[in-house]
Amino acid sequence: MTQPPSMAEEALANSADDASLARSKARSAEIEADIAVNPGRYRMLTGVRPTGNMHLGHYFGTMHSWATIQDAGVDTWILVADYQVITDRDAVGPIRERVLSLVADALAVGVDPQRSTIFTHSAVPAQNQLMLPFLSLVTEAELHRNPTVKSELEATDGRAMSGLLLTYPVHQAADILFCQANLVPVGKDQLPHLEQARLIAQRFDKRYGRAVKEHPVFRRPEALLSEAPLLLGLDGEKMSKSRGNTIELRMSADETAKALKKAKTDSDRVITYDPAARPEVSNLLMLASLCGAGAPEEIADRIGDGGAGTLKKVATEAVNEFFAPIRARRAELTADEDHLLQVLRGGNERANEVAERTLADVRTAMHMDY
Repeated sequence: MTQPPSMAEEALANSADDASLARSKARSAEIEADIAVNPGRYRMLTGVRPTGNMHLGHYFGTMHSWATIQDAGVDTWILVADYQVITDRDAVGPIRERVLSLVADALAVGVDPQRSTIFTHSAVPAQNQLMLPFLSLVTEAELHRNPTVKSELEATDGRAMSGLLLTYPVHQAADILFCQANLVPVGKDQLPHLEQARLIAQRFDKRYGRAVKEHPVFRRPEALLSEAPLLLGLDGEKMSKSRGNTIELRMSADETAKALKKAKTDSDRVITYDPAARPEVSNLLMLASLCGAGAPEEIADRIGDGGAGTLKKVATEAVNEFFAPIRARRAELTADEDHLLQVLRGGNERANEVAERTLADVRTAMHMDY
């Protein structure tokens, strides 16, 4: 007999509904205003799976904000989630190359390793050990109802779900909670993961108690909602590393021009910005706009009846000009692998220090400090 969902399961399932989203947006706006006044109150964690090279969707989706948040004075933590590469695939691939490439990307967009922490899952064992007590605080039904787990399962084309994929939300909770992050930049589709982390923090306090009575072991994280525009891939479909329809940060100007020349458009020579009726054309207009060429409607007016060829030329020039300094800096960084490794080792060292302190508090709260 199927059991009805619990209140917690309902909360997870509804964490991205209209009412919850409205509350999250309002709270996110309050946090943004407070950061300008009290940045020291916050520690931000964001993470990226090194399953391929970073592309323009990543940059405009989240990467562009890393240096902005850092420069505002917020303690910024960037997780290179190497263990999460194997949640939905059989092998790690060229993992070392991709991890170092991601570190180079982060530094190239303005992340300062003296003010921010870049680290990997695999180098912080105390963080991963939190999975054990955390798994005691969730139910199988909750995990199956998590929207991201369901969507990831659908994307596996019928393959059996691995235990790591099923417990993906718990691993993400450990990512957030181990370093005492209280701020996580997310899109609305990631709110269920954040809600799961909040529930785990709350349940740990209720079930296992505290290391010191004045405050819980874990801070309850809040969302910094991203309003990033959704960029389509060059084929008009969802931008994805696996589809090969992206423009990577590491591409040269010539490679970018070649990729954009193949971008899907339509047969109407008059260029207009209409995301619903002309998604591919509008996508290139939005891309040019994000790269500083003006509002999408203004760009369309300037092109007029110049057709797709002119549109692609405008988009190419805008992208190459905008990313030229980032690519130049990236080329310098990738030429010095020792520096990238030094940055990563420094971040891993700091992450381990924090993780060990958190794990010590967990053991104390659970009366396992012997």
